[in-house]
Amino acid sequence: MSAAHERAERPQAQDGPVRYDRQGPVATITMNRPEYRNAQNSAMTYALDRAFYRAAEDDEVKVVVLGGAGEHFSAGHDIGTPQRDAHLPFERKAGLWWDHSDKAGAESRFARESEVYLGMCRRWRELPKPVVAAVQGACVAGGLMLAWVCDLIVASDDAFFADPVVRMGIPGVEYFAHPWVMPPRVAKEFLFTGERMTAQRAHEVGMVNRVVPRAELTGQVGELALRIAGMPRMGLALTKRAVNQAEDLQGLHTGMDSVFALHHLAHAHNAETAADPLGGLDVRAMKEGSA
Repeated sequence: MSAAHERAERPQAQDGPVRYDRQGPVATITMNRPEYRNAQNSAMTYALDRAFYRAAEDDEVKVVVLGGAGEHFSAGHDIGTPQRDAHLPFERKAGLWWDHSDKAGAESRFARESEVYLGMCRRWRELPKPVVAAVQGACVAGGLMLAWVCDLIVASDDAFFADPVVRMGIPGVEYFAHPWVMPPRVAKEFLFTGERMTAQRAHEVGMVNRVVPRAELTGQVGELALRIAGMPRMGLALTKRAVNQAEDLQGLHTGMDSVFALHHLAHAHNAETAADPLGGLDVRAMKEGSA
């Protein structure tokens, strides 16, 4: 069997890259790579997928909370930790594109990102139970994608949001919800500058439902989740689908498809004109770009 089809051993943080806990009708899914600001490698992505499925299948679960361990919600995709595993094969769950790990160039990158970025986020958005994001600290680039698939976002007063990937010459992250989660002119400023948006500003533009003191984030999210859990399960599922369908009728789904193509055009351009498909930028450069 070729290396492309072997399931290589994948290093994980203590207790794994994702923790799952249920208390009553609320399941809490926690990204668990705090030493790397919960940067999302493939191991974490597939662990998140398993956790969301676990919550979907458990009839006792009415509401899901998504959070991040440590000081930050998520600093985005893993582009430089010792556990970066973008080259490894995983059993595909979100799409039917071929295994990326034994391919090269756009054939590899498009297949992988169709699965672990755009495909996974679309799956999670359709979970038929309300999902509440509890966001503290950094919610950057790929972290935005995880927050945006949630139905509600509660942010601590020290949270900040940023998508600095235009510094790479790339028009925003793969799950391109920017013009739907904020007004288009705000989205342009957000992308053109790559600057951090405070939790207060995110609330003003409607991207965040509530801003609470950091010390109260867990408690207030828990109270909100329990209040939602008092509603009928089927009613919640149908209401979620109704609003999601309205967004899709406003162009969310097809808009993402078109921008995903532009995203990969940018990767291909970088591969021809720069040091690599990321425009030669590393974690430090991206962090400085969103400061």
